[in-house]
Amino acid sequence: MDIEQKQAELIERFVKQAENHKGAPLVNIIVEATSHSCLFAFSEIFAVPNVAELQGTEYSTFLDVLRLFAHGTWSDYKSNACHLPLLAPDQVRKLKQLTVLTLAETNKVLSYDQLMQELDVTNVRELEDFLINECMYVGIVRGKLDQLRRCFEVQFAAGRDLRPGQLGSMIQVLTSWLTTSDNLLLSIQEKIKWADTMSELDKKHQKEVEDKAEEVKKSLSLKADMEFRGHEEVMYSEPSGVMDYEEDRSRPKRRRPPIS
Repeated sequence: MDIEQKQAELIERFVKQAENHKGAPLVNIIVEATSHSCLFAFSEIFAVPNVAELQGTEYSTFLDVLRLFAHGTWSDYKSNACHLPLLAPDQVRKLKQLTVLTLAETNKVLSYDQLMQELDVTNVRELEDFLINECMYVGIVRGKLDQLRRCFEVQFAAGRDLRPGQLGSMIQVLTSWLTTSDNLLLSIQEKIKWADTMSELDKKHQKEVEDKAEEVKKSLSLKADMEFRGHEEVMYSEPSGVMDYEEDRSRPKRRRPPIS
């Protein structure tokens, strides 16, 4: 089962649970969801009315935790740790994985120094192990570790939940992309039309050349035939200078004078 299908099933499960629980039982559902190794999207859970009702209650900090996992990073947690519940090890790992996804949204080449700072990792070996075992093997990112350049080249990264206000900019980007695609398609269609026109002109020119060549061949053939016939008539009309044998026999013979 791929990660997208697995996530869809998990989201459906947690949403149904959240719809049927309130208070402390709902907090347990939030902790379980943010700790699950295969779940990286939380907007649907966040949108459940029962979850929103945690605001202003003794459990409101867990609503902040869910918001953090939907949109935040490990640095965000460290900056607000005094106002948030202590995270379990599975939650810490999950939030660091989500941090990598956030960094990959804006830059496809992530330096080791930046990653170590954002993930609170002290050495390159620990960083590479995390990227390989907790990110690439899980399937949320694909890329190449470049030890010489000390960077991680991102080839693919799973998307995170949209942050507030991000939808408008995304629509703008998609609209711009659509306009560019339409212009590109129009340009391709014009080039195809031009290519078709040139092809027709080329075929027409080729036909004219072939017709002209055929006319020349016929003309040369006719000229050669006329010359041959003229030469043949000349041969039969000119005297050959050879006397017919019967004519020679019937002609009277002259006697030679005697020799004195």
